[in-house]
Amino acid sequence: MARRMRRGYQGPGQRRAGGVPFHRRHRKIVLAIVGTLVVVLGTATGYAFYLNHQLGGIDKVGGITTLPDRPDPDEGKALNILLLGSDKGKKIKGESQDTTIEQDAAAAVWPDGKYRSDTLMIVHISADRKNVYLSSIPRDTYTMLYNAEGKPEHMEKINAAFSYYGPKGTISTVEHMTDVRISHLAIIDWEGFKDLSTAVGGVPVFIPRAFYDPKQEIQWKAGEQTLKGKEALAYVRTRYGLLRGDFDRIARQQNFIRAMMKKMLSKGVTSNPVRLTKTLGAVTKHLTIDAEWETADLRALALSLRGTTTEDVTFLTAPVADTRTVPVYGSVVDLDPLKSKRMWLGLREDRMDEYMKLYPDDALAGDKEVS
Repeated sequence: MARRMRRGYQGPGQRRAGGVPFHRRHRKIVLAIVGTLVVVLGTATGYAFYLNHQLGGIDKVGGITTLPDRPDPDEGKALNILLLGSDKGKKIKGESQDTTIEQDAAAAVWPDGKYRSDTLMIVHISADRKNVYLSSIPRDTYTMLYNAEGKPEHMEKINAAFSYYGPKGTISTVEHMTDVRISHLAIIDWEGFKDLSTAVGGVPVFIPRAFYDPKQEIQWKAGEQTLKGKEALAYVRTRYGLLRGDFDRIARQQNFIRAMMKKMLSKGVTSNPVRLTKTLGAVTKHLTIDAEWETADLRALALSLRGTTTEDVTFLTAPVADTRTVPVYGSVVDLDPLKSKRMWLGLREDRMDEYMKLYPDDALAGDKEVS
């Protein structure tokens, strides 16, 4: 930790806005896209050959199963998938050429500081494949970070785990914090998000009130509008001008993913060969998964979810107790100990339905209610 403090690190764990306690906090992810992926692919059974080709070309990260001191595997067939949203990575000093996450993860040393991942989400798919729960972990969550060997390093914001220690370190950090065994890993970059929103022909969202975002220099108009490409990316990145800052951005991003899922599952996408091909290509081109997630397993999961609708998907955020300021790292988030423990139990034991009965108001607000 001293090393970080001495050099005045301004990386992913540093630049976070403060917030206030909130009732409906719903974190992003653009990364729910993989949850969307398995749902959408299940509708594409007529494209078996193309599907196999696309899935077979996805970048992969190995070594996940070698991590030590992991939680016991879930009983039954429920899945907990860790979704990470990442930028494409900046070229660091000494690199002769651009490299991918797959290449960097396989290298002898992970490139500290090259990537950022502000999106962390556990996607829980129930054993009966009837329900999907997307539970976001706020990027400012203050916790112990674990390295790629599964060893503790220091306390910091959880989003720094990916930057410092890569995919394996992030999995180890999340597993130690939650005691939830991660079944699989999926990472998608922001360029994939832009491409996906364009491939589906734009995503309709409703903005309750007009406001100005000084950071991106965008004036958002009130009412329903269809966003794609750079506009879609700007929508989910907005936090300036929103009443609750990053917490409202969490809700915005989950609301956008929900709207995109509806669009992707609509006949306008799944019954249109050209649009479906572009959609699948946009996802798989920018996706990285763990090497243990074989193509046949991913395809089987997709097919098992082909009857899933957006009504079967619940968006949540790990319960927050408060925010505070920590020297060096700025504003951090403390999770609610009791509620978080109950959420982790629900994810671990496939009992998320019980959690929702206790806390029904934690689900994402309606699409006309999100800022």
